[in-house]
Amino acid sequence: MGAVTVILEAGVDTLMEYLSLHVLTCLVPAFFIAGAIAALLSKGVVLKYFGAEAKKWLSYSVASCSGTILAVCSCTVLPMFAGIYKRGAGIGPATAFLYSGPAINLLAIVLTARVLGLSIGIARAISAVLLAVVIGLIMATIFEREDKKEGEKHKAPEVAMVDNTGVERPWYISLLFFILLVAILLVGASGLISWVTKLIALAIMILGLVLVVIRYYSKDEVREWGQETWWLTKRIFPILLVGVFVIGLIGGFAAIYAPSHNPQIAVGELMKPYFGTNSLLACFLSSIVGAVLYMPTLLEVPIVGNLFGFTTGQMAAGPALSLLLAGPSLSFPCMVVIWRTIGWKRASTYIALVVLFSTVTGMIYGGIVG
Repeated sequence: MGAVTVILEAGVDTLMEYLSLHVLTCLVPAFFIAGAIAALLSKGVVLKYFGAEAKKWLSYSVASCSGTILAVCSCTVLPMFAGIYKRGAGIGPATAFLYSGPAINLLAIVLTARVLGLSIGIARAISAVLLAVVIGLIMATIFEREDKKEGEKHKAPEVAMVDNTGVERPWYISLLFFILLVAILLVGASGLISWVTKLIALAIMILGLVLVVIRYYSKDEVREWGQETWWLTKRIFPILLVGVFVIGLIGGFAAIYAPSHNPQIAVGELMKPYFGTNSLLACFLSSIVGAVLYMPTLLEVPIVGNLFGFTTGQMAAGPALSLLLAGPSLSFPCMVVIWRTIGWKRASTYIALVVLFSTVTGMIYGGIVG
C-alpha cells in the first residue's frame, strides 16, 4: 500500500508542478494564438507559407526556423500546430513547424552551448533545422497525395474569418495583433524576467491587444476567435493533464527501484548505465526516452547535463544529442494529442521519423567527437 501511495503522490506532484509552471504563462496564451490562427488569420496567408502548393523553399524555410522565436515546449506548440493544420496547411510544412517549434528555440540553443558546451550547442542548432526540413519533406512525400484525395476533410469551417467576412484592415494591424499575442506568450513564459517587470510588460501588451481588437476586429470575429480557442482547449488540455499525470506515475514507480528513491531523478538514475557509449543502442534508447519523457523547454539542458550525467561524463555525447533532438519535440502527452489531431497513421510516421533521425544524428555526432 505504501508503494502505491508513493506512485500516486509522484503523479499528483508532477501534475501540480505542471499546472503551476505552464498553464497560465504558457498554455493559455498558446491556445489564444492557436484560436486566432484558426479564426482570424487569412487562409491565403496560411496557404502561402504552409500550404501543400506553396513553394517548398519558402514553406520549409519558415517552418524550420519558426522555433527560434518561440521559446515553447512540445505541449505549448501543439495548439498552434493544430490551428495551422486545421486552417489548411500542408502536412509537410505543418510537421516541420511542429518539430522546429520546441526543438530550436533560441534560448534553449544558447543555454545548451553555455552549459553543455559550444560543440553540442552548434550540433543541436544545425541538426534541428535540418531534421525539421527532412522530416517535413518525407511526411509530404508520403501523405500529401492522400491529403489531396481527402479534399477538405481537415479544413476549418468557413465562418466569420477574415477572408470570408469581407472585413478589411491594414496588413500591419494583423501583424501587430499576432506580434502582441506572441510577445505575451514569450514574456509570460520567460524565466529571465523578474515578476514585477513581467507583470508591467504583460499589462501593457494586453491593454494594447484589447485596444487593437476593439478598434479593428468585429464582434463576429472575436466570437469566432473565442469559439476556436475553446474548441482547441477542450480537445487538447485534458489529454495533456492525463499524460503528465501518467509520466509522474512512471517516475514514482521507478523510484521504488532507484538507489536514491527520488521520483524526480529515478528514471535517469536507472538509465544511466545504458548511455555511456555512442553505440546504436545507446542513441536509440536515448531517443526513445526523450520521445516519451515530458521535458519543458530549457529544462532539457539540466536533464541531459545533471539527470543523465552528461556533464560528469556518465552520458556519452551521441546519446546526449539524440535526447536533445527527440526530447523537446515529443513527449507521451504530445504523442496522444498528435494522434488525435492528424490521425494515427500520420502521427505514428512522424514519431518514428523523429526517433530514427535523432538516433542516426546522435551516432554521427558521437562518432565525430568521440
